[in-house]
Amino acid sequence: MTDSVSEPTLPSAADAAPVSAPLPMGAIAGIGLDLIRIDRIERALARHGDRFAEKILGEQELQKFHARRARDPMRGVRFLATRFAVKEAFSKAVGLGMRMPMTWTRVQTLNAPGGRPVLVIAPELKTWYDARFGAAHVSLTDEIDMAAAYVIVESRPR
Repeated sequence: MTDSVSEPTLPSAADAAPVSAPLPMGAIAGIGLDLIRIDRIERALARHGDRFAEKILGEQELQKFHARRARDPMRGVRFLATRFAVKEAFSKAVGLGMRMPMTWTRVQTLNAPGGRPVLVIAPELKTWYDARFGAAHVSLTDEIDMAAAYVIVESRPR
C-alpha cells in the first residue's frame, strides 16, 4: 500500500458547484485583490505546522497541498500562499471580510480540466452567495517571494 496522494477532482454539483460557469456577462458587483509575502505563510506554517494549512484550506485543497509539499516543500508553501490570497480577495470582493458565513475553508480554488482556476463554494456559504451574486472569476500568481490573487464577482442575473 502506498501513501501517495492523487490530484483532487472537482466535486459533484450536489456537493458544491463552481461559481464561474459561463453565463451572459453581468455587471461587476465586486472586486478583490490580495498580495502576500510568501515568507509570511512559510513562517506561519513553521510555527503552527499542519494545523495552519488545515485552518486555511478546504478538503480538496489540503490534498493538493500535501501532494505538492511532498514533491517540494516550497511548492507546497507557494500553493498555500496563493490559496490564502484567493480567499482574502474573494472575501473582499463579496464585502464580508472573514466573518460568517465566510470562513477560510468554505471557498476552494480548484482547477477545471484545462487547468483554469475556479472557485468552489461550500453549501454553507453558497446559499448566501447565490442570493447576492452571479459568476465569480479568479486569477492567481506567485513568484519567488510574493503571491497574488484577483477575484471579480458579477451581479446576480435578473
